[in-house]
Amino acid sequence: MIHEKFDIPFNNENAILHTYLLDNSPSIDAERKRPMIVICPGGGYQFTSDREAEPVAIQLLSQGFHTCILRYSVAPAVFPTSLCQLASVVGMIRENADKWNVDSEKIIVMGFSAGGHLSASLGVFWNNEFLVEQLPYTNEQMKPNGLILSYPVISSGEHAHEGSFKALLGEQHEQADLLEYVSLEKQVSHETPPTFLWHTGTDASVPVENSMVFAQALLKNKVPMELHIYPEGAHGLSLGTEETQAKGKDSHIQPEVVNWIEMAGRWVKGL
Repeated sequence: MIHEKFDIPFNNENAILHTYLLDNSPSIDAERKRPMIVICPGGGYQFTSDREAEPVAIQLLSQGFHTCILRYSVAPAVFPTSLCQLASVVGMIRENADKWNVDSEKIIVMGFSAGGHLSASLGVFWNNEFLVEQLPYTNEQMKPNGLILSYPVISSGEHAHEGSFKALLGEQHEQADLLEYVSLEKQVSHETPPTFLWHTGTDASVPVENSMVFAQALLKNKVPMELHIYPEGAHGLSLGTEETQAKGKDSHIQPEVVNWIEMAGRWVKGL
């Protein structure tokens, strides 16, 4: 496995990308091209969670995927800084697809909580002109081929996780037009990539309605989607195992949800 670290600068901010690339074996398939999954940990746009980073990457590697973790800029950095960093990462992966043995038609963005908002933001904004104007890539180069959204922050409306939007927008968080713009269920189009979502019905921090309104918007625009709602579980479960349990928090162990990552892997392979 090749593990490298890259700086992802944007304006005066710098993100860090950690890559985990599986080697090809001449005795198996020296020319194998694998999907790449870009992980965006959660943290309310105030930090990026370790619990939703390397442990998740290791599970994806075991399924045969390349993966990378984006430690994107958070508050006081504001929109669209982290979005531009993520778009740059997708463009960079496409540029290096041959070198890294990546299937350029299977670059998937995976996000947790606020990282889910970031991932979904690229899903709905990848074809907007403001990205092309600020980055050295075409819209097609920055387009993710799929989204995997784990208990994502989506809506700035009735079911909003207000802390995420305050951190994302900074002093502009009370501007109604900007809040509307980053309420992502309102930005879905037929060009939004296929999406896999999962959430728990008892999430008290980011209500399950966030996933539901995004799924409804995808269905309305005839975008392929898969949605799993587990009846029980706290927010921020990650893998739902002891490996990703926050210190002293038994609520992060939820055996019922551990199959989500296997289902997501099958979904990626079927794209």
